[in-house]
Amino acid sequence: MKLTPHTLAAALALATAALAAPAHAAIALGENLIVNGDAESGTAGWTGFDGYDLFQAVSYGDNWVKPSEPGPADRGARLFTGLGGQSAGYQLVDVGALTQASTPLAYSLSGWLGGWQAQEDNALLYVSFLDATGAEIGHSAIGPVMPQDRGNATGLVYRQDSGLLPVGVAQLQFSLSMERLGGGDNDGYADNLRFVLTPVPEPATWMLLGAGLAVAGWMARRRAG
Repeated sequence: MKLTPHTLAAALALATAALAAPAHAAIALGENLIVNGDAESGTAGWTGFDGYDLFQAVSYGDNWVKPSEPGPADRGARLFTGLGGQSAGYQLVDVGALTQASTPLAYSLSGWLGGWQAQEDNALLYVSFLDATGAEIGHSAIGPVMPQDRGNATGLVYRQDSGLLPVGVAQLQFSLSMERLGGGDNDGYADNLRFVLTPVPEPATWMLLGAGLAVAGWMARRRAG
């Protein structure tokens, strides 16, 4: 992952943000845990870091990404863009009720990130895996998407990361940041941000499934014979 100033800003702000942020009440496996990840509700659900402007939600078209330019097919009416030189916001989610079970959990972090033409303005989505004390015990990130990743064209590109959630995670902190590296506007773009947790089957479950498939195959061959 390329380390940029806004990546570092989100990481440095983590300690104070994790103490101050409210946790979301309703969470479930298989559902998107990022509130308003599609910007359709403006910036609701996101809190600005101290010392940084919160990004904004704007309509597709006009001076931003046009509906005809690259981006999600189900893009809706709005996307997130930056403000000022650097802008960042965060959400904190309490997942202790999900991670206390003995079943391992897999995560999938995804979203559409982009920028404007050949400018290097960009966006990054970072999730911190926090233990019960608020210490980071792991992380995942997508972005930044740079001009060469977009063919020097305005638009958004899909990015995804996945893996196993570390043992002992009690909270998740999502940090979205945009960085201006050229021009007058902060043209870091983001839309359709998602983070989903799903249970990982135990090895014994896979063995039983494999045995069942083998028996089914043997019975099919007998009937065919």
